[in-house]
Amino acid sequence: MSLIVLLIPVAVIVAIFRLGGGEDPVVIDPSPAIEDAQRASFPVAVPTGLAEGWRPLTAAYQPADDGATLRIGYLTPSGGGVQLVESTQPADVVLARELGEGAQPAGAVTVAGRAWDSYTVRSDERALIAVEQDRLLIVVGRAAEGELEELAQAVS
Repeated sequence: MSLIVLLIPVAVIVAIFRLGGGEDPVVIDPSPAIEDAQRASFPVAVPTGLAEGWRPLTAAYQPADDGATLRIGYLTPSGGGVQLVESTQPADVVLARELGEGAQPAGAVTVAGRAWDSYTVRSDERALIAVEQDRLLIVVGRAAEGELEELAQAVS
């Protein structure tokens, strides 16, 4: 009986937390990280034209001795997680860090006129990689078919 007295307030608190949106992801504004990168003369490909339902959850600009990296993490309209990584660090360093050693090439894809290499990463993730003269672009994550391409198109 004494256990029930303790469980009732806990159940009420949990219910209020859930009904109040306590489990909803916290959407952020990626602009400060993008602006930090732009102030440092980092060649930013700012995503534009994403459909409704794309929610930025993380954004970080990290300068390093051998370049810099900008990461923006999104929750997709289907509920998947996708990250846009832009870096001026050496490609081999970035690819090993972001994709791991088990990444397998899966062919080439053209999105909005830009060539991307497709990879299978960690068995249930896919990655699109575009190597440019001044930076490396990576779109990686678990998402519905076409959502990686949608983000890739948004930075093209």
